[in-house]
Amino acid sequence: MFPIGPFHKYNLAYSSSSFLVEDQSSISWLNTQPPNSVIYVSFGSVAVLSEAEFLEIAWGLANSNLPFLWVVRPRSIHGSEWLELLPNGFLESLGGRGHIVKWAPQQQVLAHLAVGAFWTHSGWNSTMESICEGVPMICKPSFIDQNVNSRYVSHVWKVGVKLENEILERGDIEGMITKLMREKEGEEIRCRVSKLKDMAISCLKQGGTSYKYLDSLVNHIHSLAHLNPL
Repeated sequence: MFPIGPFHKYNLAYSSSSFLVEDQSSISWLNTQPPNSVIYVSFGSVAVLSEAEFLEIAWGLANSNLPFLWVVRPRSIHGSEWLELLPNGFLESLGGRGHIVKWAPQQQVLAHLAVGAFWTHSGWNSTMESICEGVPMICKPSFIDQNVNSRYVSHVWKVGVKLENEILERGDIEGMITKLMREKEGEEIRCRVSKLKDMAISCLKQGGTSYKYLDSLVNHIHSLAHLNPL
């Protein structure tokens, strides 16, 4: 086994493999927000929400009184094409504090100085991207490896918090956001994820563990080529 990652920040040129068009208004909106103030919300490309979950998330975000960037995929809410279930005037009542898009350039969003937390489904790519940018997480896992990933984030690395209740309620959401963004526990989490980010960067530098394993992988491939010449 050759553990050689993470390589999220080392693409020679940014290219998206997204199945939806990335809405660049995400970045222009983030440019208008203060540092570490925005909650970025995205549950990946598969998860589907019930109508009740969608509305509790909307009100939990609104009641936090913090700016939020929320990715809502088309047809990701039962019984809705996109945002039809939001109460009339919901976004307007926030006075520009909320921005909702169908898809966002996630790596660019997480790297933005305005982003202070990432509410995620805890997919592995999203988890690694968040750590590599030093962004603490709120975890809402759905299936497969996501429960294990969220457990590592919240209980092992302690770089995020997990919504433990299966039923989403706006009060719990508001409380979790407050804990991460405004309380001492959130400051401690932010400090730990910053250190983990530094470790991820250093392991890829010359002499780092991933750098050494990559060298070992190259040497291993060369040795196999010598054993089986064409």
